[in-house]
Amino acid sequence: MLQNIRDNSQGVVVKVIIGLIVAVFALWGVESIIGGFVASPPVAEVNGEEIDEFRLQGSVQNLLASLGPDAGNLDPGLVEDIALNQLIDEVVLRQAAERSALTVSSAQIDRFILDSPQFQINGVFDSELAVRTMASQGMSVPMFREDLGQRMMLSQIANAYAGSNFLTPGELEQLVELQQQTRDIRYIPIPIGTRTLGTAISDERISEYYEANQEDFRESESVVARYVVLDQDAIAEEIEVAPEELQARYEEERGEYQGAAEKRASHILFETFGISEEEALEQAQAARQRLSDGEDFAALALELSSDTISGEAGGDIGYTDGTAFPPEIETALEELELQEISDPVVSEFGVHLVQLTEDSQDAFPPFEEVSARIEADLKGSEVELIYSARLEDLSNLAFESGDLSTISEQLNLPVLTSEAFGRNGGADVFADPAVVAAAFSDEVLLDGNNSDVVELDDTRSVVVRVEQFNESYIRPLEDVQAEIAVLLRTEMEREAAANLGNEVLTALESGDNPTELLAENELEWIEESGINRNGIQVNPEIAQHVFSMSRPEEGPLLDSLVLGNGTFVVVELNAVNPGSLEEIPEEQRQSLARSLSADLGSNDFERYLQTLRENADISRTESIFDLGESLP
Repeated sequence: MLQNIRDNSQGVVVKVIIGLIVAVFALWGVESIIGGFVASPPVAEVNGEEIDEFRLQGSVQNLLASLGPDAGNLDPGLVEDIALNQLIDEVVLRQAAERSALTVSSAQIDRFILDSPQFQINGVFDSELAVRTMASQGMSVPMFREDLGQRMMLSQIANAYAGSNFLTPGELEQLVELQQQTRDIRYIPIPIGTRTLGTAISDERISEYYEANQEDFRESESVVARYVVLDQDAIAEEIEVAPEELQARYEEERGEYQGAAEKRASHILFETFGISEEEALEQAQAARQRLSDGEDFAALALELSSDTISGEAGGDIGYTDGTAFPPEIETALEELELQEISDPVVSEFGVHLVQLTEDSQDAFPPFEEVSARIEADLKGSEVELIYSARLEDLSNLAFESGDLSTISEQLNLPVLTSEAFGRNGGADVFADPAVVAAAFSDEVLLDGNNSDVVELDDTRSVVVRVEQFNESYIRPLEDVQAEIAVLLRTEMEREAAANLGNEVLTALESGDNPTELLAENELEWIEESGINRNGIQVNPEIAQHVFSMSRPEEGPLLDSLVLGNGTFVVVELNAVNPGSLEEIPEEQRQSLARSLSADLGSNDFERYLQTLRENADISRTESIFDLGESLP
């Protein structure tokens, strides 16, 4: 069917029809075409309220955006299921809030919008910026207000649980005794080594292993693809900028710099809406520690800042002459050296970490240092225009042509050939899951067509065509014989280490002293006192096992475990030391109490949400991913 469309899409009548469709799309939007014929199907129903497919896909996109660049590797069905569960939680919570007559006033919504830094320029609300920002999120002003009101109402419920819980002194002491508990141990690690090198591995044993585990040596199906890449960097190389134009722009920037405000700053904001100032200070202090440990300020601003607009710019909030920012930030900037980061600063907007990024005392950089950047800036808009036009041509040619040579000739793009890669991806552009999915799609793999354009990012796009398909096969014995030998040798060494470890453990349990046995095998006890659950004194696997052991009643308690690397460990637990509230400084004690109370409140909220779900009438339709194989 798709091929028939391709073959017949060049006729005059078809072009006229397509032109009419494009015109309608441009004037009235896609809803004018499909809205009157089909409604978005419901995917779930909660107490009679439907959740439609359109709403679900919006939640899926938000979830993918929050997960970052690795989200594309996740199973689509799993992502859809998580997103739908989040929507169901939101609906049952909102319904419960409405039953309890909880509301958020228009004045509260207005105040939040006016105070939100993402809608402000130099600390002053800007209505045009607010409308543009809302539109970039796909919302009109009424839609944003309605969504914000619902989120504020739901946060009231969550905050009520988080803020109403408390700990009695006795409960705090018990929790501290458990959480701050330490243990005294000694242990003998017995790593795998060369204990079985004198024992040969026969060809017969290798063959038996191969026959029993052939699926372990199966090579997945793979393809070799030819492809073209449209790249803005390559386009930029085609454009030349005259030296005098570079120099003129440099002089312009230098003049602007000399007349600019005195200081430039970046910040990470922790809003106090929904949380207390103390909690915001704790979050800021934790972020300050991460920065001290070497993490990048711009990356943390993008991850943590409540000011999402500046966060996307690495935290940059522009220039000041000493009056543009809140007084607390201006005071902090006066005390900072260039690139230095402040301690948490409290203002009316929340808690900030402030970094001084530019100071007028620094000289404007020489031409040689910034010429490359200026050249890229001058080329930028022209490159984007050319890229956009060629991207449209690439999309049309990919659909219309039967190979890549036409694309190569008309757009001057080299045709490249990949190494063989499977459904898990390969190198370069084929590390992108979307490109791999395109290569293994029926249209490309079975029908032999070019793929649609796949946009790798904002600056690169690719079209793929499969040249060769390799069936899945089991590698022959002669190719994997060495691998099997290594696997069998490792298995033998693990067994030898375990046998020796059990011999030592048996001797200790029977009251014998295994000193001679330890000396023969170059083993020794390692003693550690006061290890905690999350410490780094010992291997985390050993610590986890030790804290799962019972308290020794009469003398040391012996046990063993095998680490992930095959090391056999004989462990002896000598003492359990409960944590003490008196040993914790008062400030840390209060912080711990708040944290534990918040944890309990969070647990209560989760139980409340679970109760709402259990008492709700929830029905779900089959996932569109479950139905994929049955679709025509």
